[in-house]
Amino acid sequence: MKIPTVWTEPFSDYIENRLKSEAAKFFRIHQLPDTLEFWLKYREELRENIWKHLGVRPDHALDLDLHETGEIKMDGYVIKNLYYQSRPGIYVTGNLYIPDGDGPFPGIVGMHGHWSQGRLAERVQSRGHSLAQNGYVCLQVDAWGSGERSTVHGEFEYHGAGLGGALFNVGETLMGAQIVDNMRAVDVLCSLDYVDPDRIGATGASGGGNQTMWLTAMDERIKAAMPVVSVGTFESYVMGSNCICECLPDGLTFTEESGILALVAPRALKICNCLGDSNPTFFPAEMLRSCKEAGKVFQAYGKGSSLAYQVFNLPHGYWPEIREAMLGWFNLRLKGIGCGAPEKEKAFECLPEDKLMVFEKGKRPAGVIPIAEYCRNKGAELKKSASASGDKENELKNILKFSGPELKAVHRYVEKDGWETLAFETLCGDMIPALLRKPRSGSPDYVIAASSLGKADLVNSEYFKKLVEGGKGIIIFDSYAGGETAGADMVTRSPYHTTSRALLWLGRTLYGEWTREYVLLANWCKESLKAENIELFGYRESGIIAVFAGALSGTEIDVIAEKSPRSFVFTTNEKAHELSMGFCLPNILKWGDLDTAVSLNKGKVTFVD
Repeated sequence: MKIPTVWTEPFSDYIENRLKSEAAKFFRIHQLPDTLEFWLKYREELRENIWKHLGVRPDHALDLDLHETGEIKMDGYVIKNLYYQSRPGIYVTGNLYIPDGDGPFPGIVGMHGHWSQGRLAERVQSRGHSLAQNGYVCLQVDAWGSGERSTVHGEFEYHGAGLGGALFNVGETLMGAQIVDNMRAVDVLCSLDYVDPDRIGATGASGGGNQTMWLTAMDERIKAAMPVVSVGTFESYVMGSNCICECLPDGLTFTEESGILALVAPRALKICNCLGDSNPTFFPAEMLRSCKEAGKVFQAYGKGSSLAYQVFNLPHGYWPEIREAMLGWFNLRLKGIGCGAPEKEKAFECLPEDKLMVFEKGKRPAGVIPIAEYCRNKGAELKKSASASGDKENELKNILKFSGPELKAVHRYVEKDGWETLAFETLCGDMIPALLRKPRSGSPDYVIAASSLGKADLVNSEYFKKLVEGGKGIIIFDSYAGGETAGADMVTRSPYHTTSRALLWLGRTLYGEWTREYVLLANWCKESLKAENIELFGYRESGIIAVFAGALSGTEIDVIAEKSPRSFVFTTNEKAHELSMGFCLPNILKWGDLDTAVSLNKGKVTFVD
């Protein structure tokens, strides 16, 4: 069986360019005020909106349940291995670097980037050693899914993609979890009698720098912060290769990164970026755009000097030169000494990872729960408690960010290999490449078919092979950003990783786009082809979409799903790792699950294999 292409060349950059243009529009919309009166009215509304979209909040009254499991004596300081409770039943592993002496010392929360070893990596622990040698208590913590908070203790992994994205399905975000974990790290520092609670700082690089920015924006106890190789624009996140922990659903619909930086004002903020960074999101030019906007708010406070930046001629990382700049900045802002110039770093020796581990490898207590187990338990709990009442159809539309399909034109081309080639153009400018085969018997029956990996993948479907041999009419199409409209992110960690994240930033969802296409083609099939009986067939994840489309079609349409997931509850099944980022659908399990969607279908729903 041969599945021809519709166009003579792929349209792979069309969607990417449109999404980038949409993000650029939002950057202009979210310009910041230059008057303090206007900003003060806006900032708490902004913070509240952020919390709403993060899906989690801190409870500072919750017992920290702080445990120490080991201590390492160093020259002039000591390191304690510890863990504490961030949220009920969720514990954070960390190392506390404490200078010799009575204090009280300034305290620093140290956050790591996308290194699977988390706080144990040499490039991360280096900051703890250096800060302790210079009279700072530093608490370095593992982000959820990294270091000792991985799925299997001692087996380091990447916390993003489908793992961290699974939190979306239970109505939470990895970004929100990190912010709460780090705010509770501030609680730990403030609980220590040798730490001055009025002199707390924060720093980190890459993903850790991103955490630094968000922590400082949301927690006014942070008096000075230095995010490294992490500040750019939210506009540049769109179609950029960033982690799911750097994704705030709907974020660009109400703010830009400059707004987050402005929430730090009038406190001290120094941003460090590198000329040799390989990620365009963190190019100095993007950082300067955000700094320029945020600077208006710092100036309105009369604290223009509290916002600083420095660009290093280095690649992505937290290098010794940057650590020395960090020491000078914190000395000025947290100790009131010096002029902020770099402080020469003393020699130190990093420790083997096992020395800094809170637990012996493979012997982590069951209570220190990883993301996978949390999402599985939370998902099952939500599924049990989900209400069958309410307007489930409109609620599903809101989850999907589904808007009614509107067709502008149908472009018809030549016949290829027995298929009519055509493209559907929508009023919003999308182009859907499709193939049409009329019914052999002249009957008014049609099947609309798609695969999440593109229409060419349908040759692997057993059901589709039987379908082609039968006499029904068939329409097959490439879903949004797939097949002939696919971009480079089809070969990343998980399919549609970049496109799905971009849509979430812009207040949309990939599954919403896919569902709209099925409904649009079903409507066209009825109106233009006079189809009386329509089936929606979905292969792989498109089976989910066919179920959603059947639920929202408003008519009796049969649905067939082959090799399709049947639940959004997290699973460790190996096939789950083949799922796209579209499967990470914010709040879906608060609404219900796929069986809920099945119940909304007026026609018959069949799952195959």
